[in-house]
Amino acid sequence: MTDLPEAQRRTPAGKLRARGAGIPFDGEPGAWNAITDVPGVEVGYCTLIEGDGPLVVGTGPIRTGVTAILPLGLARGASAVWAGVSSLNGYGEMTAFPWVDEAGRCEGPITLTNTHSVGVARDATIKWLVARPTARDRDDAQFWLPVAAETYDGELNDINGHHVRDEHVIRAIESARGGRIEEGSVGGGTGMRCYQFKAGSGTASRALDIAGERYHVGAFVQANFGRRYMCTVAGIPLGRHFPPPEEQRATQETGSIIVIVATDAPLLPHQLRRVARRPALAMARSGGVSAHYSGDLFLAFTTRNAEAVQEARRVTRLDYLPDQLLTPIFEATIQATDEAIVNSFVGTAAMRGKDDHLIEAFPVERAREILRHHGRLVF
Repeated sequence: MTDLPEAQRRTPAGKLRARGAGIPFDGEPGAWNAITDVPGVEVGYCTLIEGDGPLVVGTGPIRTGVTAILPLGLARGASAVWAGVSSLNGYGEMTAFPWVDEAGRCEGPITLTNTHSVGVARDATIKWLVARPTARDRDDAQFWLPVAAETYDGELNDINGHHVRDEHVIRAIESARGGRIEEGSVGGGTGMRCYQFKAGSGTASRALDIAGERYHVGAFVQANFGRRYMCTVAGIPLGRHFPPPEEQRATQETGSIIVIVATDAPLLPHQLRRVARRPALAMARSGGVSAHYSGDLFLAFTTRNAEAVQEARRVTRLDYLPDQLLTPIFEATIQATDEAIVNSFVGTAAMRGKDDHLIEAFPVERAREILRHHGRLVF
C-alpha cells in the first residue's frame, strides 16, 4: 500500500490524508479519492485567516471562509441537477432545503460557510447566478433558491464580525476546479474542529460497477462535531487515548456536519433522498451521536440526466437505476463519507484563534501505533 498514488496519500499542499497514514478503508476509491471523481463536479475555496490574540468583534481574529461545490462545473454553474436532502438533527441551516425536498432538484452552486455567514453566501450566489448570461434563458430567471449551508466556527473565529462578504463567495465559486482538492483548514472548514481535533473540509470517493456500468460516488464534508472520547477510526476508539486539554473537557457537544454526496449514477429524486440518509450511518461509524445542538444536514445529487432537469416545455425521457440495485450506492456513500470525515482532521495542523484558543492537531504517529497494535494499520 506504500505505492498508493500521491493524490490518495496527500493533498495538493502536501497534507497527509488518511490512506497516506496507513488507515484502512473498505471500497475502491476513485483516482482523486474526492468528490471531483464524479465527472463534472468542481470545488472552489476562499480561505480567510487574519489576526491573532484577544477577540475584537468586527476586527478579528478571523478564521473562516467559503467552499463552493458546482455539480456541473463552472461552465454550467447555473444549471440544475436532481437532488435529495435529509436532516439527522436540525439545529443548523441549509437554505432551499424545503424546495429541494419538494421538487427533487438543486440549482446552481452549493456553498458552505460559517453559521452567521450563510445568508451572505446564499445572497451572493444569487447575484452571481443572475449575472450569468446562460441563466437568462430560464423561464424563471429572476428567481433562485440556491443551497447554502453552515457549521459554527465561533471557537476560533470572530463569527459576529461578519467577515465573509459577497466577493469571498464569488471568489470561491469562480475558483472551482476538478481534480485534486485541499482538505482541513480551507474554505468553509477553516475554523472548524472534529472530535475536538482541528478539522474542517474533507472528501473521498468510491468507484463501483453496477449492472455492467461504472459509476462514482463522492462525498464532501464540513466536519465540526463530536467530543474527543467518541472518535473512532477504522473501528478503534482512538479518542479515548487522547484526552482533550483540561479547559475543554467539560465542553458540551454543540457541533454539526454538512455532507454533500455526488454521483454519476442515474438516480431519481426519491432515490437521492434515500442516499442522503446514509451519511448518518457514516457519522455514527466515526463515533458521532448527532447531539441536541447538532446541525447534521445532508444533500445528495446526481450529474446524470441533467438535460431532463432543464427541460420545461415538453415531455422528456431519462434513464434510472432500479431501486433493487441501489444497495451498492448506499454502501459507497457510507464508505466515502466515513473516509471524508477522517480526512478532514488526520493531516490538519493545529490552529490558534480568538483569545489564543488552541485546537490541537490529530496525533497521527501515536494513532498509528494504536492501530498497529490492533492489527488495523495497512503499512
